[in-house]
Amino acid sequence: MTMALSSSPHSPAVLTASQFSTHSPFPKLTTSHFFFSTAKPSNQTSYFNLSSSYSTIDRSWSAKVSFFPAFLNKGKSAKVLKEELLEAIDSLDRGADAIPEDQQRVDEIARKLEAVNPTKEPLKSGLLNGKWELLYTTSQSILQTQRPKLLRSRTNYQAINADTLRAQNMESWPFFNQVTADLTPLSAKKVAVKFDVFKILGLIPVKAPGRARGELEITYLDEELRVSRGDKGNLFVLKMVDPSYRVPV
Repeated sequence: MTMALSSSPHSPAVLTASQFSTHSPFPKLTTSHFFFSTAKPSNQTSYFNLSSSYSTIDRSWSAKVSFFPAFLNKGKSAKVLKEELLEAIDSLDRGADAIPEDQQRVDEIARKLEAVNPTKEPLKSGLLNGKWELLYTTSQSILQTQRPKLLRSRTNYQAINADTLRAQNMESWPFFNQVTADLTPLSAKKVAVKFDVFKILGLIPVKAPGRARGELEITYLDEELRVSRGDKGNLFVLKMVDPSYRVPV
């Protein structure tokens, strides 16, 4: 299941219910998973002061040197950073094929995007509500990399309704497992997550153990993209697919 929130280094930052063993579609109820300065040119002055004409060149060159760093360091827009982030994760199979260098690059771009987050209080924003598809995560539990590829879920979703403080993680084929959870706000962008009911194959209800809980921080949010981080450091990148979806109460 996926839920960007996390209770282990391998759990998601999206409310996650991927508590399934390597060989079984049934959840292990022993652990919880949450999906929820420019260098100075050397000897520059002495070189350019060899003659009055070179002094003029020196002043002109210095002006350009002082201009370019400011230009190059100008912050990128959220739109550009989102494009860079999506491009960086496009070939990584939601993170399953990412090597440490890939993870570092994605994290660096994500942090730049988080720095220009237009939604300062996500839990008070209607943009949070709806069904999100997981595009990338560092959580191996959600990615199910311990399973043969044929037995991994093809798509993971997380739904959140801030007005009812409910969340849900859903897996697609082959098992269609689900889990729902209650949310408790800890700040304007962080929630505590407590899972209540797992649904095996999307049908068979199993009560979640009391230890199935974690935290999720929403670090970037707009109408298209959400970035979240779990309490154990896992990163989650999701895209909105259905803003009208409601989590079962």
